[in-house]
Amino acid sequence: MPTNLNFEMARSLVGFTVLLLFLSICESASFFQPISDSHRSAAVELFSPDHGSLKSLEETYEALRTFDVLGIEKKPDVTATACRLVSETVGSSSSTLKDVFYALKANSIVKCKINDKAYQGIITRLNAAVDGASSLPDFYYSVGGLVLVKGSKGDVHLADADGIFRSVKAFRQSDGRWRSSSSNPESSAFAAGIALETLAGVVSLASPELDQSLISTLNNDISKLFDSIEKYDDGALYFDDKLVDGHDHQGPLATTSSVVRGLTAFAAVTDERLNIPSNKILGLANFFLGIGVPGDAKDLFNQIDSLACLESNRVSIPLILSLPSTVLSVTKEDLLQVNVNTVLGSNAPPLTVKLVGVFTSGSKAASLVESQELVFDDGTGMYNMKNLPKSIDVGSYTFVFEIVLHELEHEKIYITGGQKKVPIFVSGLIKIENAEIAVLDSDLGSIETQKKLDLAGQNAVSLSANHLQKLRVSFKLTTPHGLAFKPHQALLKLRHESKVEHIFVVGNSGKQFEIVLNFLGLVEKFFYLSGRYDIELAVGDAVMENSLLLAIGHIELDLPEPPEKATRPPPQPVDPYSRYGPKAEITHIFRAPEKRPPKELSLAFLGLTFLPLLGFLIGLLRLGVNLKNFPSNAVPATFATLFHVSIGAVLSLYVLFWLKLDLFQTLKLLGFLGVILVLVGRRVLSHLASTSAKLKSA
Repeated sequence: MPTNLNFEMARSLVGFTVLLLFLSICESASFFQPISDSHRSAAVELFSPDHGSLKSLEETYEALRTFDVLGIEKKPDVTATACRLVSETVGSSSSTLKDVFYALKANSIVKCKINDKAYQGIITRLNAAVDGASSLPDFYYSVGGLVLVKGSKGDVHLADADGIFRSVKAFRQSDGRWRSSSSNPESSAFAAGIALETLAGVVSLASPELDQSLISTLNNDISKLFDSIEKYDDGALYFDDKLVDGHDHQGPLATTSSVVRGLTAFAAVTDERLNIPSNKILGLANFFLGIGVPGDAKDLFNQIDSLACLESNRVSIPLILSLPSTVLSVTKEDLLQVNVNTVLGSNAPPLTVKLVGVFTSGSKAASLVESQELVFDDGTGMYNMKNLPKSIDVGSYTFVFEIVLHELEHEKIYITGGQKKVPIFVSGLIKIENAEIAVLDSDLGSIETQKKLDLAGQNAVSLSANHLQKLRVSFKLTTPHGLAFKPHQALLKLRHESKVEHIFVVGNSGKQFEIVLNFLGLVEKFFYLSGRYDIELAVGDAVMENSLLLAIGHIELDLPEPPEKATRPPPQPVDPYSRYGPKAEITHIFRAPEKRPPKELSLAFLGLTFLPLLGFLIGLLRLGVNLKNFPSNAVPATFATLFHVSIGAVLSLYVLFWLKLDLFQTLKLLGFLGVILVLVGRRVLSHLASTSAKLKSA
């Protein structure tokens, strides 16, 4: 096999190893971070008003809600614009139900002043909309609007709450999903969330209270809906609609957000506990946190609003365990720090964080440590372990944590999710000792030349060898705790002065790393290329803080002449950016200038060119040119003056052509002057002809 292919295979193998390690880390990383300042910065950027206002009332409400939940103080001032839009919408009879709904939602945050007459008109209109509703969105906007009015004015009720409840339930399907209208056969989890939120509004507006059997039946529908929930490998749970007609498809984030809003709204108005396992609530929270920081305003609103609903829900409030850093340095003696917060980053109730065990990644061996409690730091609000156990050396580990609530009542309110596995890298400085490079005799294996290497500093080794000798490179790697260390990469590279490269993997036995290159067996792979080879050593690992790519020196190889049919070195790849580099200088050879005529001859020729002009002037004098026939009236005199000025301009243009202008510039100006000259000349000639005719007739 050609040596350059060995090089490419080795390089590809290194890249694949790093990629495989990265994917294994991502696959095992099942911990989530609560809402942070990154979300606040994204909210300010995504919800920035365009020309002083947002595009719609819906976007205005989403911006206000997001700012309110995140507690952003320095935010765009949209209050004045929001109040103006709210007043215009609630005061107009032509506003759509959707606009009225979002106007009332925005008003619930900004608290604009709406008079009683406007409220009464809204109540009348919304009640009429409820009575005439024929689709789920109609019920959602009208009932939701009445709930918002009740929150502001108080005394708002539905006369036939049972009938409305049954009308909404008519859109229910047997699998827990709902249709958006009777004419639409497609059912979805997104519509189920809207239906639950609508029915929660019906329950809160009912007077007297609803029949409890209706609510119990709905509890069973919620259980069926959660039977269709989907799961990621990291434990995150979500809803997604796989519709045949994708026109109304909302996507997993919008669908899951709709279900969470409906679920928490319904749980808030019913005394009956919903049959939803707490671990599914935690899985939903993990789904929203696993998104990170969305780059779309709608997605950010759905994420933040859903997490706010989960933080205040009556089913179970998720607690999130997170680490500020999942890389700890043995050399720097980093602290193991753990945070426990709600999904929005609020403080958790009194609890204890236990480190249940530490396991080497990919190993089924027993835990390296015994179960122990982390110490709570009042100053930082974190749970700390000051010193890592001696049994933990550099490497990749899985730390297992457990949250234990102090009060029994809190176990009914909060969900911790049991034991939590977190992948952690423990890094450190690796000791590199006994580094040597030597040239060996091929027959006896005796050392001909040997030099020490300082792999922590600079090296400039100069060696020479022939095809009957060998090259040996060796060194020793140990961890901070004195154990053998095997890095992900240990490679030796030889680069010929013709840019042909060869890479070799350095093997190991325990702590000792060694490679021996037998040049006699490598002459074909080296393409019989004698000359200078630069030597580089690469040792690297994700947990090795002092990974190195070091130029050791060079070796002069004396290889035999290649036979006739020997493989030639492959052409080296051309740098694609070299085409944009500096080009070779182009030198032109001009012919020698021709000999010029004498100066006197040139001046004589110039004088001859003026003779026609002189003859023209003399001719004018001999003809007796005068201004007796120059018009005296204002208009003809003006055209006559323009005619003579135009002739002078044409003559001046000839002079400029001789001195400065080129042919194209001259023709362009001459065309413009020629048009003027023709027009005014025609008027002058017409005047002269008219005058001559009058004189003859007189």
